[in-house]
Amino acid sequence: MRRIFGDPGSMRILASLLALITLAFSSVAIAQSEPADDSPPAAPIKAVLSVPPAAQPDNIWVLELSTGGQVKIQLRPDAAPNHGERIKTLTRQGFYNGLVFHRVIDGFMAQGGDPSGTGEHGSPLPDLKAEFNTLPHVRGAVSAARTQDDNSANSQFFIMFMPMLRLDTKYTVFGRVVSGMQYVDAIERGEPPANPSRVVRAWIEADGPNAIQPPPPAAMPAQAADAPPPPAATEPAEPK
Repeated sequence: MRRIFGDPGSMRILASLLALITLAFSSVAIAQSEPADDSPPAAPIKAVLSVPPAAQPDNIWVLELSTGGQVKIQLRPDAAPNHGERIKTLTRQGFYNGLVFHRVIDGFMAQGGDPSGTGEHGSPLPDLKAEFNTLPHVRGAVSAARTQDDNSANSQFFIMFMPMLRLDTKYTVFGRVVSGMQYVDAIERGEPPANPSRVVRAWIEADGPNAIQPPPPAAMPAQAADAPPPPAATEPAEPK
């Protein structure tokens, strides 16, 4: 009878088994030595249909612009309910009346909603938690401006001139222009514009234009907010 250790084939099998055992223990050691991921969890992304539900007057945000007409925006409470409620609350307080579009980039977006007109302030209300969703940043999409903190949207918003899908799921889309886009296209460009266009007054369609007509609000200190940076020559830059 042949001895096992004298058989070359058996020796090769034994060597392979020893190599597999060594590899297994090494993998366990590496896994145990890796530090735990302490980064905060990413904001959840809500899947919603791109096709909006039937429009209701209580979810139509009307902006009368100094560019000559009314812009109607259908809010999407199915995608971003808290952002939609913030828009309604501030609009019914007269917050947006008289505010300028302070950052307007041709081929990209028009940003407004800052009472100071600088892009560094917001409303006195608390910041909102992100409601990232699958609505795309296409032409006419209305999205919440924020800082690098996902949960820092407050009152500022931006309206897309052209699609920029790289922003999807990084900023909260809460509505889309359904009429009057030509008045958005006419907003004065600049960062800031020399002669900025403004929201003459804003209202929720169900309330009517004369529900509230207070004077424009004074600037309120709050956290700075920005829409995404402008696109590069060939492709959009990453959001801040």
